[in-house]
Amino acid sequence: MYDKSGEQHYDIISAFIKSMRGSDPNGAVYWLARMIEGGEDVKFIARRMLILASEDIGNANPNALLLANATFDAVNKIGHPESRIILSQCAVYLATSPKSNASYAAINDAMALVSRTGDLPVPLHIRNAPTKLMKNLDYGKGYQYAHSYDNNFSQQEYLPEAIAGTKIYDPGNNPREHELRNYLKKLWKDKYGY
Repeated sequence: MYDKSGEQHYDIISAFIKSMRGSDPNGAVYWLARMIEGGEDVKFIARRMLILASEDIGNANPNALLLANATFDAVNKIGHPESRIILSQCAVYLATSPKSNASYAAINDAMALVSRTGDLPVPLHIRNAPTKLMKNLDYGKGYQYAHSYDNNFSQQEYLPEAIAGTKIYDPGNNPREHELRNYLKKLWKDKYGY
């Protein structure tokens, strides 16, 4: 039984997503087969994998988003029934990838911060200054062009003054994001507590 507009539709896509998130390629391929056999739109399945690649894998394996996007494109070109092979390959890849929701958590935290703090002004040193008037008002004054510094980095502040030094992105617990954490710690020292 598979009702494309009813409870089974939502239960099975949920099982599919949760199987990939839970690193179970067996569950992922099973629920994928249930959707395909039930006549689900393969583009819907591919869209959901595209979201999962960013939400649940993120920078633990940045190639997951590339493969999910290529899968979406390929499914649009190939159609049913051959698209099942492409969908299966991608589902297995996503299920067996290291996981991180750190970027997802970061945007949610940033959105909550924006909701709490409102329209904070852009610091003058990182404002655009296309006119003489803007330059006279100190727009862009003191901006430190990263490529003019050692290692293409300057410890300048990029957040509004009221929230300066706020850590929003906290790398996940996986090899790739451990590298990112170490890189950020090397650059920013103790500023963000990486």
